[in-house]
Amino acid sequence: MPAQPDDTIPTRRSLLERLKNWKDQKSWQDFFNTYWKLIYGVARQAGLSEPEAEDVVQETVISVSRKMGEFKTDPAFGSFKSWLLQITRRRISDQFRKRPRRTEYKTMRTGDTARTPTLERVPDPGVPELEVIWQREWERNLVDVAMDKVKQVVSAKQFLLFHQQAVKQWSAQKVAAKYGVSLAQVYMAKYRVSAMLKREIRKLEKKII
Repeated sequence: MPAQPDDTIPTRRSLLERLKNWKDQKSWQDFFNTYWKLIYGVARQAGLSEPEAEDVVQETVISVSRKMGEFKTDPAFGSFKSWLLQITRRRISDQFRKRPRRTEYKTMRTGDTARTPTLERVPDPGVPELEVIWQREWERNLVDVAMDKVKQVVSAKQFLLFHQQAVKQWSAQKVAAKYGVSLAQVYMAKYRVSAMLKREIRKLEKKII
């Protein structure tokens, strides 16, 4: 059944089913737009450089495309969130393995005995901390996706008034003075956009499997 007009974010279940068709470029673009920041952010916080994190995004999307046919959209088989985490974790591990093995030598001081050089330590993407990072970035990504959707349906001025208050943490008085509007307009912009944002986040939380 096609999405209803007010369904601005496609259901994750229907999106995942469509992704099983590699030729459905629109659905794959939807997937990329929704999840690339999440994957990139987790890779960076795991200790990878910008180019390495970009490679993780690319390789994760490729892996998802290859394995999508194996994923079952029945929650009994596990959530998509957990499945995507496992793929991302493996691609992060791949980037660490690609790094050249370098050795560290302790600075020798007078009277010190020689020490065997040890391999340079890098973060282990297999540790539970990655799951904590994933959860934090997942929640942040929900807000970003919802924000992008809201931005598309409100006026640029209204979104700006909201953004300066909610994100930049400007006072209502400062926003009103800066943009030459009344305090009532500033308050209404924040109220309206905040309400829309909360609705979009709830939609995402309900639809992601």
